[in-house]
Amino acid sequence: MSAYEVNFDGLVGLTHNYAGLSFGNVASTSHKNAVANPRLAALQGLSKMKALADMGFKQGVLPPQERPCIQTLRQLGFQGSDYDVIYHASQTNPALFSAISSASSMWVANSATVSPSADTKDGKVHFTVANLNNKIHRAIEEDTTTNALKAIFSDSDFFSHHRALPQQAVFGDEGAANHNRLCRDYGYEGVEIFVYGRRAYSNDAEPVKYPARQTYEASESVARLNQLSEHNTVFVQQNPSVIDQGVFHNDVIAVSNGPVFLHHEEAFLNTSAKFDEIRSKLAKINCDFTPIAVKSGQVSVQDAVNTYLFNSQLLTKKDGSMLIVVPEECRRSQRVWDYLQELIAGPGPINDLKVFDLRESMRNGGGPACLRLRVVLNDQELCAVNQNAIMNDELYEKLTRWVKTHYRDRLSEADLRDPELLLENRTALDELTRLLNLGSIYPFQR
Repeated sequence: MSAYEVNFDGLVGLTHNYAGLSFGNVASTSHKNAVANPRLAALQGLSKMKALADMGFKQGVLPPQERPCIQTLRQLGFQGSDYDVIYHASQTNPALFSAISSASSMWVANSATVSPSADTKDGKVHFTVANLNNKIHRAIEEDTTTNALKAIFSDSDFFSHHRALPQQAVFGDEGAANHNRLCRDYGYEGVEIFVYGRRAYSNDAEPVKYPARQTYEASESVARLNQLSEHNTVFVQQNPSVIDQGVFHNDVIAVSNGPVFLHHEEAFLNTSAKFDEIRSKLAKINCDFTPIAVKSGQVSVQDAVNTYLFNSQLLTKKDGSMLIVVPEECRRSQRVWDYLQELIAGPGPINDLKVFDLRESMRNGGGPACLRLRVVLNDQELCAVNQNAIMNDELYEKLTRWVKTHYRDRLSEADLRDPELLLENRTALDELTRLLNLGSIYPFQR
């Protein structure tokens, strides 16, 4: 049976702004207080989805979340009408209100960890929603993320959904941003690589400057929930020194596709031993291992952080070769661009390059890989997906009109206090749930 990697990209939310909320994400904090353009951000994301769909890649859509999150503010004791809640929260604690208004759910690589049916004990596709408990503006995403995934992958014959891990630092889980899968082909069994930043119950090395958001304990728990086995999982620790240089997730320093693992040579601890383990486990399922190490002399860690070279997408073309999708920032760095030209001209499997302008997302710290959740589906599973969430010409036109109708073209952090923004958000999201046939997934709809 044929199988495909379907990239479900997150739609940028209506409150997209630059509040600099993500300590450890250099791009996010360095653009704090800049004026954002939510309409442009959403259109840039849609343009990427449509272009890849037109090239023959399977592409889906995930909805944004309601912001400001009135439900959370009420949980924190703010009372009265929704407008009263906004006023009092924004006056009492502006920093908290800014976090509750974040549109960071657009980066759906953090929404969940997905294991395909070829890897799981029960032969179903498993989704474990991330708790994202390192940042309050992301930890509040769990309920709507769960509802959205269940609305798109609703058939229990094929899909199994798990709630997020406990909201406790021991189980800090950042989703697919710290997860890679290596395989011979999408429909074959693979080996899933879980990258973590620290162990909660050990004295192993940890970063000093920035937090290690993913714990070993969380990765191990997600593997259990997703019904994986010891023979098809490998746990690798991220290099603490690169976390301290702004590599807050593994997908800022490595990216995989099929048997290929493109990574910076400084990305991991105990690289040689861990790669031997990966190679050995892949050999048992008749799959080669093709690591491609980028040397520090070619591209520094700082170059990688500044350009998001590794926050790219590797996609398999019909002839079996691979395309790398990178942000415009890679073209603007001579060292990174020179490396990419050498990469695609070389003898390896990556022989094509596509550049996208994702400036609005990039300035907030998210590139092409951040914007998508990879879901491997065979023919039957793909047919069982809510087809209204699959990108095609008709959906692209509908969503483009939707964005142009509802989104502002200018938004600052101060604008979040405007109570009309909440009404705009709810009006748009209510229409979106009908466009995508999602049902009532938001608190205001219930």
